[in-house]
Amino acid sequence: MLSFPYLGKGQDNNLSEIEKKFQLFSQKAIQEKLYLHLDRSFYVVGETIWFKAYDVNGASNQLMDLSKIAYLEVMDKEQNAVIQTKFSLSGGKGNGSLIIPSSVVSGNYKVRCYTNWMKNFSSDYFFETTISVVNPFVKFDPNPDEKQEIAYDIQFFPEGGQLVRNVESKIGFRAVASDGKGINFNGVLVNQNNDTLVRFSPRKFGIGNFMFKPVAGNEYRILIKDSKGKINAYKLPEVQEQGYIMQVKDSTANLVKVIVTAQTENSESNVSLFVHAHQANIYSETKPLTSGKAVFVLEKNKIGEGINQITIFNASGKPVSERLYFKRPAKDFIVDGKVSKQEYNTRDKVIMDLTTNSDATIAEMSNLSVSVFLADSIQNDDQENISSYLYLSSDLKGNVESPEYYAQRNSNEIDSDLDNLMITQGWRRFKWDDVFSKTPVTYANLPEFDGHFIYGKVFNTISNEPASGINTYLAAPDFPARLYFSQSDATGAIRFEVKEFFGPKEITIQTNLSLDSTYRFEMANPFSKQPLKVGLKSFFFDKKLENQLLRRTVNMQTGNSFLPKIYKENKYVFSDSIAFFGAPDEKYFLDDFTRFPTMEEVMREYVRGVMVRRRQKEFHFRMVDKLFPQTIFNTDPLILLDGIPVFNTDKIMAFDPLKVKKIELMNAHYYLGWGDFTGIVSLSTYRGDLAGFEMDPRVLVLPYEGAQIKREFYEPKYDTQVKLQSRVPDFRNLLHWAPDIDTDVQGKAQLSFYTSDQPGRYRVIIQGITKTGLAGSKTFSFEVTRRSL
Repeated sequence: MLSFPYLGKGQDNNLSEIEKKFQLFSQKAIQEKLYLHLDRSFYVVGETIWFKAYDVNGASNQLMDLSKIAYLEVMDKEQNAVIQTKFSLSGGKGNGSLIIPSSVVSGNYKVRCYTNWMKNFSSDYFFETTISVVNPFVKFDPNPDEKQEIAYDIQFFPEGGQLVRNVESKIGFRAVASDGKGINFNGVLVNQNNDTLVRFSPRKFGIGNFMFKPVAGNEYRILIKDSKGKINAYKLPEVQEQGYIMQVKDSTANLVKVIVTAQTENSESNVSLFVHAHQANIYSETKPLTSGKAVFVLEKNKIGEGINQITIFNASGKPVSERLYFKRPAKDFIVDGKVSKQEYNTRDKVIMDLTTNSDATIAEMSNLSVSVFLADSIQNDDQENISSYLYLSSDLKGNVESPEYYAQRNSNEIDSDLDNLMITQGWRRFKWDDVFSKTPVTYANLPEFDGHFIYGKVFNTISNEPASGINTYLAAPDFPARLYFSQSDATGAIRFEVKEFFGPKEITIQTNLSLDSTYRFEMANPFSKQPLKVGLKSFFFDKKLENQLLRRTVNMQTGNSFLPKIYKENKYVFSDSIAFFGAPDEKYFLDDFTRFPTMEEVMREYVRGVMVRRRQKEFHFRMVDKLFPQTIFNTDPLILLDGIPVFNTDKIMAFDPLKVKKIELMNAHYYLGWGDFTGIVSLSTYRGDLAGFEMDPRVLVLPYEGAQIKREFYEPKYDTQVKLQSRVPDFRNLLHWAPDIDTDVQGKAQLSFYTSDQPGRYRVIIQGITKTGLAGSKTFSFEVTRRSL
């Protein structure tokens, strides 16, 4: 039974009012999708997960430059994160890596990925994929769920949302086991006299439908008999005395017919049809009910590609029926990859040609990611490809079994199965209540458009109540200096937007300790607390594969031991190598001067822009305003040591000047957020690590991981006879990982790499997307044989 708000407008204006409100809502509730291409789906501990992220606009599937940070988690069956990381996005793309630690136990895990903006919506729309990890160093049960009784989940879905007395309608059903896979069964619908009215069974993956007209004076139930002969009873969805029934069917190849049947007190009024795909490609139409019926005929070229949401509104502007319809994309994005030969020797050079086109005739530029790995017998199934994910799975709640099956064209049977999926797989990214709400919907999590947000809260240590209007400072010992400012709001919340914040750091958070000394901080975890979209299937490892596992383990250890530079970490280069306050007005490298033993002598003798004053046995700095040279500021400037604010000038004056490399000055008013400083004095040590300076104990110091520093995937090159004959073993299972390949205007690209000492069949998986939002993939294989001596 659908339940919707009442719009409350006149009949003639309802549809235009719905469109207006929907468009205003859609402008704010932007749909962001992530697809993650993993290098493979099976790992042993000690190996590295390499990944590529595609961040797209849900309305167009085009890469979007909304978020600059993505969050990735590896989660176990108890939904605990065993690994977490953040990585950078730029122009809708990003890539990174994770080493699987030895603490991870054998089992199946979910890799999920999302952005800060996506946390505003259900985790049903986070990206998820399953990987298997084996820890061969710890004894494990190869079939831990062997004795676990399999439970079934069987649900029934009337087309359009409700059953109405004396009106025939289609009822979809979906039956899945606890592992997320569909089951086969035989079902019957019986009345109160146990008379069999309908017999039915699933067509594919436990999904199907049957037609039924509930009649007054009858009660119904459903009996399901599974493959083991066990019978269970289920209730039919509640039958309404009044309501609306919708039937959607393809009329011709280019037309869709939507039939609305109304059984209401006023069956001669109007109904309106409202269709959209991903909150875009809106189509609407109003028709009168004639004898309780209205028929809409949609031209497919007027609706969006992929999943469309069809909603029926009554004459009062109330949504009364809803279902999904899938329109196949007009064009296929064809990705192809070819190697120069089908069989290579070990340590042989492989040249791979990549080609792309959108309809077998038109080429366009695209971005691709390529993985080449050994397809040993313990390899899991490949993850879902980017095309079926973006067009289908990403817009459906729950697990879609074998989504690539539905992508096949020119099959009436598959089209029928796909329509059954639309009826039975619940989906709604928004609620109509939010669209029609008089109060605009607000979102707690802003998109991280410029950098990562670090959230926290300020509390008064005496009252333990949230403190508002408190200036707070976040910094980390670093070069160049990076200082971030936030003022707590009415709830005590603070938010720092940190740019170019990479790798593990030790951050400091404090108030102006010369003014505020009775506050404490609680910092928020940036990762989502929402549950997984779909639970994990049972883990199983075939004991017959123990020899292959041993070889895989030896290969991993050999690579980590003998090829220590196989992963070459790149030092991040800041796009802006100067401090946050820009180019300093004065700069002093103290090694250029005769060294004095005290900081007071250094400041008085060398640093012209700072006047040292002492009042009531306390040191103070005073600076001259460079914009108004006759003006001397009467308050202390902001003093920094390796970017950390120091509000006690006496502690700076007591610091050993031999540990200071340079002093920089900003001789003017400086504004940072709501903060106003009468100049800046920035001191830098040689290593940027505070050089033993003891901070105030009221400063909160805690470790924090910024976005991960990218690591370059490295493989040996055997381009000389000396390298070819090297005795260093090379047992790589992952031959090549190329996360960011751009094709030219003809849709072509080429890459090359060398095989390892490991013979076998190697799989190549290519994922990619065009600038116009077409997505595609390709999988093929080649052989590697041992080089003859």
